[in-house]
This record gives sequence, structure tokens and C-alpha cells, in this order.
Amino acid sequence: MIVLTFFTHHSAMMTHRTLISHSFNAKMAPVPRELSSSCGSCVEVYDVDEIASSLCDEDIEGIYHFDGKKFTQLFSAE
Repeated sequence: MIVLTFFTHHSAMMTHRTLISHSFNAKMAPVPRELSSSCGSCVEVYDVDEIASSLCDEDIEGIYHFDGKKFTQLFSAE
């Protein structure tokens, strides 16, 4: 699973809509406790190992891969 975190809730909603429209298995969720996020909302994307950056809002804060046990950071805006 890939977890996308955002600076704003609006960006999380827009990215979720875009991913759904491109047939990704994605859902909005609260940010997991292990991660930190400015807005508290994230998008979880299932059945993929990577996401095309063109499908994500520019206000993305971080991208993480979750292997079922731990999160590995793939991208950070900071």
C-alpha cells in the first residue's frame, strides 16, 4: 500500500478524486499515528507499488510505502 499525506484536506480530496477517476483502488483515511501530516487526512492507494506524480496534487507532503509492518518514506516535500 502507498500512503500519501498532504498539507491541506482539499489537496487530499482532489488527489483521491483523480486517482479514483484513473481506476486506482484508493480511499481517504486519517493519517496513521506513525506518520505526521499537516491536515490529518491521507489517501491510501492499494495494489500498487508506485504512483505517477502527475496524478498527485502539488500540495503533497509525503509519500510512504507500507509493507504491513512499517512505513518507508519515498518522498518528502520538506
